[in-house]
Amino acid sequence: MWCGTSSGRTADRDVTVEDARPRLYEELADWWPLLSPPAHYVEEVADLRRFLDAAPGEPPRTILELGSGGGSVAYHLRSAYALTLTDRSEAMLAVNRAVNPECEHVLGDMRRLRLGRTFDAVLIHDAIMYATSEADVRATLATAHAHGRPGSGLVVVPDHVRETFGPSTSTGGEDGPDGRGLRYLEWIWDPEPADTTYEVAYALLLREAGGKVRVEGDRHRLGLFPRATWLAWLEAAGFVARAVDDSFGRTVFVGRRTG
Repeated sequence: MWCGTSSGRTADRDVTVEDARPRLYEELADWWPLLSPPAHYVEEVADLRRFLDAAPGEPPRTILELGSGGGSVAYHLRSAYALTLTDRSEAMLAVNRAVNPECEHVLGDMRRLRLGRTFDAVLIHDAIMYATSEADVRATLATAHAHGRPGSGLVVVPDHVRETFGPSTSTGGEDGPDGRGLRYLEWIWDPEPADTTYEVAYALLLREAGGKVRVEGDRHRLGLFPRATWLAWLEAAGFVARAVDDSFGRTVFVGRRTG
């Protein structure tokens, strides 16, 4: 296994403080491995690798992931690529470091991060859903462009585009080796179809190692844009991009930096 050398440094101290942050990424972050562990991503990442390898025209060596969260995707990529993993939540980076200790981890907001170096490819997985406005998306794509060498690849994996969105519910959760357990109900809906966001609410049952169970809630506001809008923004940001369907019915944007 190999990753970028871990520097442990902070590249972006100007992390947004005015934005409301979901509790799952802050005070409840240490429960993340029981909500969305690496084992849930085996098939998805196998599918994702074909886009990463094709985006720059040849398999990349170095990859920057913007909004890497708890590191469940990176866990399955770290043996093939040198990874630099970023997130704006220090609590989530702590989870990520435990999952991927070999990798470089950097605290920074994907809209403003500037490392002063470039990579063979940039990956933005479902963290892109927290870009809820045109300005947020354009700023994130500008960050991707700033960190790509000429001809580098870009893969963006939103959970939904406007054409594929539909309300849904799901349940899940895991038990941990320390005796803790988590079960959740996830509810997705769009309260205002005319705008560019939708809502996700979580009901969480958390069982402590001693057996005590408590109930917590969390609510997320996520961005939702049409395919054509995405492609126009990618072109404006300096990428030649295409929209492709993955094996899970999602639209994935695969691009190459033009200059």
